[in-house]
Amino acid sequence: MNSVLKNIKGANDSLPNEQIVKNHIIDIMKETFENFGYLPLETTTLCTYELLSSKYAGGAEILKEIYTLKDQGNREIGLRYDLTVPFAKVIAMNSKKEITLPFRRYEIGKVFRDGPVKVGRVREFYQCDVDLCGLSGTYPEVEILSMASLLYKKLGINIEIQWNNRKLLSGLILEAGIKEEDVTKVILSVDKLAKIGKDGIKEELKEINIDNNKLDKLFSYFNLTIDKLDEINTNNEVLKDGIKEVKEVDYYLKELKLDECVFTPYLARGLEIYTSTIWEVFDKEKNVTSSIGAGGRYDKIITNFINDGNTYPAVGMTFGLVPIYEIVSKLQIEASFYDLFIIPMDTKIEALKLANKIRENNINVLIEMTDKKVKKSFEWANKNKVKYVIVLGEEEINSSIIKLKNMDSGKEFEVNINDIDKIVKIITSE
Repeated sequence: MNSVLKNIKGANDSLPNEQIVKNHIIDIMKETFENFGYLPLETTTLCTYELLSSKYAGGAEILKEIYTLKDQGNREIGLRYDLTVPFAKVIAMNSKKEITLPFRRYEIGKVFRDGPVKVGRVREFYQCDVDLCGLSGTYPEVEILSMASLLYKKLGINIEIQWNNRKLLSGLILEAGIKEEDVTKVILSVDKLAKIGKDGIKEELKEINIDNNKLDKLFSYFNLTIDKLDEINTNNEVLKDGIKEVKEVDYYLKELKLDECVFTPYLARGLEIYTSTIWEVFDKEKNVTSSIGAGGRYDKIITNFINDGNTYPAVGMTFGLVPIYEIVSKLQIEASFYDLFIIPMDTKIEALKLANKIRENNINVLIEMTDKKVKKSFEWANKNKVKYVIVLGEEEINSSIIKLKNMDSGKEFEVNINDIDKIVKIITSE
């Protein structure tokens, strides 16, 4: 094969069988997002590098993964690496024009990251985001968690949602005696606790000379349950706020019986944008080990972008289409893109007329156009899981009676060729 004919590593084509499943997932997402009052939005793929690299954007960690280029005016451009920063840009540009707060939006679009490639993680992929700007507090956060719970149930995925609070985590780090200037580095390291363990974290943090006794004290806090957090006697206002918010979220989750939500006090969500409640979603069956969704509250990004003296609190969540597809594709969803297959027997124009009338009723109809024999055409229909087939010959045209064959049951339905309503009813109700 020509060496030019290859994909970039981590950028893959999506063939019809795969795309049908992805479309199924996206349709369920859109339906669920709109059930919760979120409106569709499309943002630009190309952004200024200044926007993407802003200190209010993803932080230094994400800068290594931005795809950059220059336009003909020698301006620095970048491909968006998520949908949150472009959303913040939209709010900043339209807050006094077309957008009224609180504003709920969802967006499904491609993003690009020049990062490591593994199962469930690629370089060119779709993100499916919901974001709400203009409301503070834990109430909207919990509503998004309940939306996530419903969405994954619709997709047939058994999940665990690990959640925490960045104020609580930062407060615990300070309470352990660690300097404020080291908090961010400790957060990034602690986020790996489940993967590398306590010893791995101690090894990572040697370079900034954090005393192991302080880390041991921090690890001891991670063993506390929510009802034990009040036992920490502190004057640390950040920690107090974190404990208060955690208890509020816990109350809502219990009242809503969202038992899949598990408090995880060392969860950090590495990006620096988050300011309060955070969460990550995992497949309990471990078909994919990476997170399949994540989110949290980020109150500073949009506020700092606009910088008009007002605050623009925001909370959002992203659903990873790639890892979700990896799971859903294993659930053996068997569906055909085609509702009906018409096999013309020297009746091509009549077949086209019939197909067009049926298509007007939102039925997907394919006409056999390669002059296969009937047996081969039926084999193709079975292989592609087409449920209904019509053989249209001169006899059917002369009598005006056609037969719809159900390829699953073998049952045949006789109907007048002009009775389109009945044909559609059979196809959609069986």
